[in-house]
Amino acid sequence: MNQMIPPTPRKFRLGMLCTIGLAAIAAGALLGFAADEPAKPAATPTEARQWHVHDRERPQPPVVTPGTFSTQEQPGTPPSDAVVLFDGKDLSKWVDKTGNGEAKWKVENGYFEVLKGSGQISTKDSFGDCQLHAEWQAPNPPVGKDQDRGNSGIFLMSRYELQVLDNYQAETYADGMAGSIYGQYPPQVNATRPPGEWQVYDVVFHAPRFNEDGSVAQPARETVFLNGLLVQDDVSLKGATAHMTLSKYTKHADKMPITLQDHGHPVRYRNFWIRPIASEHPVAPELPGIKH
Repeated sequence: MNQMIPPTPRKFRLGMLCTIGLAAIAAGALLGFAADEPAKPAATPTEARQWHVHDRERPQPPVVTPGTFSTQEQPGTPPSDAVVLFDGKDLSKWVDKTGNGEAKWKVENGYFEVLKGSGQISTKDSFGDCQLHAEWQAPNPPVGKDQDRGNSGIFLMSRYELQVLDNYQAETYADGMAGSIYGQYPPQVNATRPPGEWQVYDVVFHAPRFNEDGSVAQPARETVFLNGLLVQDDVSLKGATAHMTLSKYTKHADKMPITLQDHGHPVRYRNFWIRPIASEHPVAPELPGIKH
């Protein structure tokens, strides 16, 4: 016959529960979290931890040798970590508009020039978040007016156009002049030099981010300097640029080629390079400074 186990007294059961609970709280304290909070996973990315001000354990940034500045007579040299898209000799980093054939634009004297009717050209490689440097020159003497004057364009990710146009003492619509994000944002100032002189673009571009359903999680952002003057200050793009319409975003790859436009004018380019950049800013310190 089975013997019945007498029930545990209620006070004893409560005491045991309290003991177990206190033990769990103590263990949680040792592990760095409260008993009623889930354990925090260990920080895997270096920047995920909380840094002290002037923390000497914080990793050093990579060393990059800066490039040199250009003159009208001579292009500068790119920084040591740049992807050089034109070395002054050939268009081996570019393909024609079909993506299959060789780029047919003219190369001579350290620059390459739009060959009218040959179509746009694109980089063989694809890029997302980047710093872009490009130097361009409108034809001299100038021919035409409005948009029919030294017209080309630099398309980041093959769809977001930074306008190239001769706007030196020449009028056109504001969101279609040099320094504009075409059809969206006029430049803050008209900083163009006379035709025949080299113009300089320095661009910081952050690619858009998309949700799985194709909606925009984060629009593209762009900062542009033209000839050393700020003309676009971290603007949020409305979508792909287009003529006479405000396009919407269409989900695309994280990285895409750079494309240059053939608009029928012999615009020249030189000293064309790009640097992929981090998509996130470094984490600012959240703890007091270390005492020395």
